[in-house]
Amino acid sequence: MRRLLASVLAGVLAGGTVAVVLIQTPPATADRRGQAPIVIGHRGASAHRPEHTLLSYEAAIAMGADYIEPDLVSTRDHVLVARHENEISGTTDVAAHPEFADRRATKTVDGRPVTGWFTEDFTLSELKTLRARERVPDLRPDNTAFDGLPEIPTFEEVVRLALRHGVGVYPETKHPTYFDSIGLSLEEPLLDVLNRNRVRKAYIQSFETANLRELRARTRLPLIQLITFGGAPYDWVAAGSTRTYDDMVTPEGLREVAGYANGIGVDTRRVVPVDATGGTLEPTTLVADAHRRRLDVHVWTIRNENSQLPADYRMGNPASPVYPRATGDVMGWLSRLLELGIDGAFCDDPAMGRAVVAKRSA
Repeated sequence: MRRLLASVLAGVLAGGTVAVVLIQTPPATADRRGQAPIVIGHRGASAHRPEHTLLSYEAAIAMGADYIEPDLVSTRDHVLVARHENEISGTTDVAAHPEFADRRATKTVDGRPVTGWFTEDFTLSELKTLRARERVPDLRPDNTAFDGLPEIPTFEEVVRLALRHGVGVYPETKHPTYFDSIGLSLEEPLLDVLNRNRVRKAYIQSFETANLRELRARTRLPLIQLITFGGAPYDWVAAGSTRTYDDMVTPEGLREVAGYANGIGVDTRRVVPVDATGGTLEPTTLVADAHRRRLDVHVWTIRNENSQLPADYRMGNPASPVYPRATGDVMGWLSRLLELGIDGAFCDDPAMGRAVVAKRSA
């Protein structure tokens, strides 16, 4: 199996796409206690391909991801597409298209001004004329070799890819309050795609709460409440609430979350805090507290690069100009989190995540 994994991984990294799934876990349930943690391909295999492209999702599948994760935004004609944000100047070549120059705009999204080009101002056919590019080229220069090649995929295309290979999908609704405000609600087309394709292996996630409560009444698929290290759900902010994500991770807050969600997806610092130098501190009780409420705990995001790891898991010579993007002890970091009982991890490098989970399960 190890030789097979190495062979397939080598083929993927050489630029090919494959039609194989190496390891699968059981379908998603509301409570995964006693099962192996899941590996979620974060935006696909974004350590190796430009995120939210079919190239990235195909690589994640070949590397053994249990689920692939598309962030979802809407087009003007109400089709869901996979993009990190609805503003696409950093992830596509839209600025190089003179025919769309007049679409550049400044909008208020979740209370903040954003300038650029927005998916909701394009039809799907117009978006399909654009090509994706690496969002963080300084951190991942090798991924720029794929700039200008892949299209923006629709959610339906991502779902059909997952179904062909027997993996799950883990969609995130991006800015649901904002999209509701412009008449392009995300929940209806999301459920339509999942239902038409008879998807049974899926989680649905959101940083907001109101849309998860709405979805709870309309689907039996597991729902995940996303929780950042700071701030508050925007639907709470828009409603004038002073509550924050800090309130959500208290025992009482978790009890409330358990009334509409099956798990939480949290910043790793909610599980293992870090100090001012980036070094890890004593773990919190969040995993145990969530498990007492029968909530799964998935953490984000496990990234390979030193600059993305806690200080005590960085490796190499800090004086080197490539030190920030050099691979640190990411396997040690994920192993530490698994020791604390997490039920899954969003990994930019699903092959690394699969290797760590497989070693612990052997």
